[in-house]
Amino acid sequence: MADYAHPETLATTQWVDDHRHDPNVRIAEVDVDTSAYQEGHIPNAIGWNWNTQLCDTVRRDILSQSQFEALMSGSGITPQTTVVLYGDNNNWFAAWAFWQMKIYGHKDVRVMDGGRRKWLAEGRELTTDVPIFAQLVYKALPADLSLRAYLRSVQSAVDQRNVAMVDVRSPQEFTGEILAPPGLPETCQRGGHLPGARSIPWGMACNEDGTFKSFEDLRRLYGGQGVDGSKPVIAYCRIGERSSHTWFVLKYLLGFDNITNYDGSWTEWGNLVGAPIEKGAAAPQGVTA
Repeated sequence: MADYAHPETLATTQWVDDHRHDPNVRIAEVDVDTSAYQEGHIPNAIGWNWNTQLCDTVRRDILSQSQFEALMSGSGITPQTTVVLYGDNNNWFAAWAFWQMKIYGHKDVRVMDGGRRKWLAEGRELTTDVPIFAQLVYKALPADLSLRAYLRSVQSAVDQRNVAMVDVRSPQEFTGEILAPPGLPETCQRGGHLPGARSIPWGMACNEDGTFKSFEDLRRLYGGQGVDGSKPVIAYCRIGERSSHTWFVLKYLLGFDNITNYDGSWTEWGNLVGAPIEKGAAAPQGVTA
């Protein structure tokens, strides 16, 4: 981990095992499969449901500051708590939670490298017991919107071609063959990708065991597609969860200064009237997630 730009944002499974009962550490599991936590989780870990607790279900938005503060307070977290996030699918939604925590200024938040997959593969302890922590008072910082790309900035980037846009969806979504991964309902009217976007599926940043690839491997992966940090980067997917994973990789592992997550993503762009779309361009083969 030492080669990464910010190795302090990762935690090994051993570190988590050693600190899971530390009162200054809070572990949270965030899964695509929201039933996985109930089936067994890291002892003393809490579970956050991505589609009810990590979004505003009325406005189709991330948590407001007051909603974020309520979640943290109810989870027994203060601004001084070290928070470690992990989940299934190589930390899809753990990265989504990480992104929101950074938007609201939480200082020490980490992703468990390898996520739920690595913990299970190593045969580490699981429990179905749900911990209960005392309600605390959490005061968040004002939202740092420099971490988030909105439709206006994406439209400008498409027009001016002055931003590297990274489409982290599957090659089939990128070409327009399918509109969304199987079983995921929130989708769009049209398939394809942003004009000029590069297809670098999010899963290419991970090894077989779910851990992140080395700094040099990541640098070659993105640099080989012209994404080297020399100009601003916008990452997007379907609703912003997979692109938050790539956002984490580019910002904290490779150290890019100007990287934003377009969480409106293809669900927003693919439903716009008259928005420019490209279809069928070449994309990396062999990646389906």
